[in-house]
Formats: sequence, C-alpha cells, structure tokens
Amino acid sequence: MAAGRRGLGVARLLRGRGDRALARLLPLRDAAGGDDIFLIQASTSLEKLKVLCKEDEENVNPSILIKLFTQAILDMTYFEENKLVDEDFPEDTSFPKVKELIAILSEPEVVVKESNLHPKHYDLLGTELLECLYWRRGALLYMYCHTVTAREEWWSAKTDVLKKCLIDGISYLLKMFSFRCPLQLNKDVSFQDIETAKLLSEGVFSDTHLLAMMYSGEMCYWGLKYCVNEESENCDIDTTGPGTSSTSLKESLDFREIGEKILRKYISICEGPLKGQSWNTTNAKKIIDFFQHCHH
Repeated sequence: MAAGRRGLGVARLLRGRGDRALARLLPLRDAAGGDDIFLIQASTSLEKLKVLCKEDEENVNPSILIKLFTQAILDMTYFEENKLVDEDFPEDTSFPKVKELIAILSEPEVVVKESNLHPKHYDLLGTELLECLYWRRGALLYMYCHTVTAREEWWSAKTDVLKKCLIDGISYLLKMFSFRCPLQLNKDVSFQDIETAKLLSEGVFSDTHLLAMMYSGEMCYWGLKYCVNEESENCDIDTTGPGTSSTSLKESLDFREIGEKILRKYISICEGPLKGQSWNTTNAKKIIDFFQHCHH
C-alpha cells in the first residue's frame, strides 16, 4: 500500500501536467501535418500516462509514470527546438520561447521533488533520462547563444541576457557529469578495451558527454569575449531555478578557468583514447590560446 500511495501522489501531480502537455501538443501535430515521429511518440506517451494515472493506487508505479511524462516532454520539445533552429532563432520571439522550453524541460524534476519520493531524484528518473534533460537544456542554450553572438547589435544591447544564458547553459552541461561515478582504473583489474576504460574513467560515457565538453568550452569563450569587463570576469549563477545547485559550480563562474580546464580535458581525450576517431581539436586549441592571451 505504501508504494501505491507514493504512486498515487505522483499520479496526482502528473494529471494536470499531462493534460496541459497534451493541449500544447495537439496544435503542434496539426501544424506538422500529423506525421512528425517525435510528436506521435509524445502523443502516445501522454495517452498512456493518462490511462495509468487513473488506475488503482496499488497498480501505480511512480517510476513508470514519471518516465512516460519525461519522454513525452523530451519528444515534444525536440520538435519545437528544431523549429527554432530552422527559423534561425527569430530576434523578437526566440528568447521567451527558449525560456519557456527550459521551464518545460525542468518539469520532470519539479514533479519528483514535489512528490518527496527520493532524496536523490535520479533514483526515480533514471540516470540516462536525467542526463538527457540537462543535455537538452544546455544544448538549447548553446544553440541560441551560437546564433545571437553573430548579431552584434543584439548582444551588445543585451549583454546581461547573453551572460545569463551562457552561465545557465554551462551549468546544465557540466551538471551532466555528476550523475555517474567515473570508472576507477586499478592496476589489479584488467580491461579488455583499455581505451574505453580510460574514457569511462574520465566520465565520458557517450558522444554526448564529449560534445558537452566542447559546447561548455565554447560558451566560456563567448562569455569571456562578449560579457566580461575590465573589472571582473566572474558572473553570478542563478541557483534558484529547477535543477540548479549552488554546489554544481562555484558561487561565481570564471569563464577562463572553467573553459580552459574542460577543453584541455576534451583535447586529451580526443588525442588519447579517441585518437583517429575524427574528433576535431582545432577549435578547442584556438580557444585555449585565446584564454591565455586575453587580458580581461
């Protein structure tokens, strides 16, 4: 019964959110002609969630409910993100839209925290989904910043907005590396593939982890180039939003220090365990050179 009551609590939290997500999804499907695979998958997940939320409390599995909701959110927002990218992030409307999508991608964690099921909410969400939520938020902010830094008139008038986006994006991407324990290499343990073992020891479990390193380094470069004045190169981090933590990074973010550290690690991996695998380090080396010669 205890598990059922916990599941019922999650079901109550998700009913309204599921209905709102479905209401958001339907016009997107109509606009896409009804044949977009990601919107179809999101619709299927939300319909299944709706049915399961009505089941008897003894039959409700809170983990299944939250994972269905999360997968629907990931699929639906993926469609919306692609639309923003295709439209090249319109100047007048894209920033509110980016903020809206970040908030939606934070909803699964909000639900888990409100349910009080687990002190460590990744127990319920699962490591891969949690990493994906942080990757998607960080990568969205990366793509947005990549676009707007090419618009000098825009960012020069909104440096504070750009700085906030960069700091939040870097925080999300680096948080991805906190959910798994890196493999401990031990001379007493043999590995069939030592190069793979080295990757895992660095906390790199997928191509996405490696991309997160490069994206973080680039965002630190933009931060130092566009947002730092002569007085300080530290920026306050917003630790009040969902999924952020005052301990995930320092109280202030040093673009130079963090960027150089993460890019050196990226280069060592690409030219070490992944040597010959087509991972390019040219841009990373150029950014490190910029860090070393920048006099802010």
